[in-house]
Amino acid sequence: MKAKHQRLTLAIIAIVAVTAAGFLALYGLRDNAALFRTPGEIAAEPVPVGQAFRLGGMVAQGSIEELPDGVSIRFLVQDAEAQVPVIYAGITPDLFAENSGVVAEGSLNADGVFMADHILAKHDENYMPPELADVELVGDPRQ
Repeated sequence: MKAKHQRLTLAIIAIVAVTAAGFLALYGLRDNAALFRTPGEIAAEPVPVGQAFRLGGMVAQGSIEELPDGVSIRFLVQDAEAQVPVIYAGITPDLFAENSGVVAEGSLNADGVFMADHILAKHDENYMPPELADVELVGDPRQ
């Protein structure tokens, strides 16, 4: 076999190998890929029961309540258009509070309640740790 044919064969094998690796990676991630939806999007286009996705919005004022099992909480995630009830069993992040942003990972059950597996609390760019909230900053330390 000539050198030109060897290079062509190796190039074709490399392209096939890279394509196969890409398909295998996508196939492996298909169950782990979670789409992000807001309560308004869920109200407009319902999500199938059991399909994993991320629910993002604000925790409604006065909606956080502890359930009798002592481990789970129930709260509402809202946006300007709708609200979705959420149940989460576990320890909540320190920044989780009413009127704050939240992203919950999980799925809807048959009753339309979002069963969260994980909760991520969000903060805006003006966030300051509670320890520093009362401290007066003298100036910009970079000057």
